[in-house]
Amino acid sequence: MSDDRIPPRPDYLPGSAQPRLNRPLRERYPQIRPTSGYGDPRIRHTGPGPGAGTEQEPERSSKLNARLTLALTVVVGQLWALTVTVNEWMEGNTGTAWWGAGFLVLSFLVVLGLWLLDPKDR
Repeated sequence: MSDDRIPPRPDYLPGSAQPRLNRPLRERYPQIRPTSGYGDPRIRHTGPGPGAGTEQEPERSSKLNARLTLALTVVVGQLWALTVTVNEWMEGNTGTAWWGAGFLVLSFLVVLGLWLLDPKDR
């Protein structure tokens, strides 16, 4: 395909072909004043209010963080134990593999107990 078929692009000129859109901002939107947002009497509530974004219950937050840390530690331990257990099973050491499976069940019960500890946090 040659460049003869593509029409040339027009020169870029700032502004619009429609003259009504080229007016200054204050003429296009007279309802927006320099004080809109903080000095405008029509605005009653400017945000979520005082104290927004701060922790309202730090004790609950620390408790949840501690439980989350324990649960993540157990999950990492489960992944490690699963790797070891599968390797032992594949090598034919079924006795060690059963101990690993027991550890996995026990660690699952620990995580379940952490979850059941406080039902109002769910």
